Amino acid sequence: MEFVQQNIFLIAIAIVSGGMLLVLTFRRPGGAKAVTASEATMLINRESAQVIDIRDPNEYIAGHLVDSRNIPAASLAERAGELEQFKEKPLILVCQSGARSQVACGTLGKLGFVRVHNLEGGIAAWGEAGLPLKKGARR
Repeated sequence: MEFVQQNIFLIAIAIVSGGMLLVLTFRRPGGAKAVTASEATMLINRESAQVIDIRDPNEYIAGHLVDSRNIPAASLAERAGELEQFKEKPLILVCQSGARSQVACGTLGKLGFVRVHNLEGGIAAWGEAGLPLKKGARR
């Protein structure tokens, strides 16, 4: 007991920092769940998940997931009404590396979308997994 009294400040720091590590370990930004390319494929095939590519149109045209919809990150909040039918269904957000789409997941989460997923590693990981990309027109 004497040890605790003499080192209460150090013990408090240890408890707080441990708690913060636990929170960061289990928390996903924006409440989004990161999914791998194979997990995304299963969501698309089994639950008809809608893929939203949040990259700029020129990036999208260069190569995107088949049947994905292009809504650039800058206009995601104002165009969220286009996704109302997917509020309770799985949405997979995609960008080049997974960083921008992770932030965008938070935006949709705040707007009431409950099943928002971020493609871990983005288009780059999708391509590395050998999965198909389509080039051309926006949808």
